[in-house]
Amino acid sequence: MHRIGFLVSEGFQIMALAPQSVFEYANIVAGEPFYALENFSVAGGAVPSSLGVAVGTRSLRGRVEVDTWMLAGVNDPLQSPAPQKILDFLRKAVHRARRVAGICTGGFVLAEAGLLAQRRATTHWAFGRALQQRFPDIHVEPDRIYIVDGPIWTSAGMTAGLDLALAMVEKDLGADVARSVAHKLVMPQRRAGGQSQHSEMLELAPKSDRIQSALDYARRNLHRPLTVEALASSVHLSPRQFSRVFTLETGQSPAKAVERLRLEAARLMIEQSRHALEVVARETGFRDRRHLREAFMRGFGMPPQAIRRDARIDSRIDTR
Repeated sequence: MHRIGFLVSEGFQIMALAPQSVFEYANIVAGEPFYALENFSVAGGAVPSSLGVAVGTRSLRGRVEVDTWMLAGVNDPLQSPAPQKILDFLRKAVHRARRVAGICTGGFVLAEAGLLAQRRATTHWAFGRALQQRFPDIHVEPDRIYIVDGPIWTSAGMTAGLDLALAMVEKDLGADVARSVAHKLVMPQRRAGGQSQHSEMLELAPKSDRIQSALDYARRNLHRPLTVEALASSVHLSPRQFSRVFTLETGQSPAKAVERLRLEAARLMIEQSRHALEVVARETGFRDRRHLREAFMRGFGMPPQAIRRDARIDSRIDTR
């Protein structure tokens, strides 16, 4: 029996408990209760979430035997620091547990306890810079879905906690069980830890359906030349009117937005496939491998080869 403890404090984000469903269905798929789940807090009893919904918890006092600790995040870790008793507990628990995970901003709790020093870690993209500034001895990678560094796991935003939990299931029970759990929960097969948590389509966030349709058209046709004229024609606007409205709604020019979409698509191909860079360039609309590299250096500050190398390192770590 693998015992998993979800550690919460007042004001925790209720979505941090969503990974419990992954472990529940892993038991169902495995045909036996491999995982035992329990919620914990410093004093025990009912603990209110940020939404106001309270969950019952067991106190950390006395003998607590847990194999995996899952630290719940809060909406704003800068305004809601972890209780000192939790930090003191974690410093001891990390030596007894098999692994410790911070879900979303739960990574701040691990950092405050000193468990992320000299380690790679991630958190919600909105707090990545703050985590790095407050804890300069951590190698923060704010664009990752989740990161595994030895016994310490960290995830990005709350839904990334599901990917992290699914990766744990794959490590414990194998790829077939993880795939079946993902299917039952209507999840895509788990995203690799190195996959970007950032979506250019979400970042652009156009206000009108017409500009959204133009972006959808661009994403479906990245392998083609995407001139302002072509984009404008796809939504029945003149090029001049389209450029004006597009820039007003997204804050950037059509050409800049298209390059960002190409970069996002190319990065995903590099992280998730073995396609040669020439193929990646062709499929995502770059002239050639050199043009792809130039765009990556502008957009990410590193060449495509480095991103592929990092993704392979993450994959090897995930399967250990």
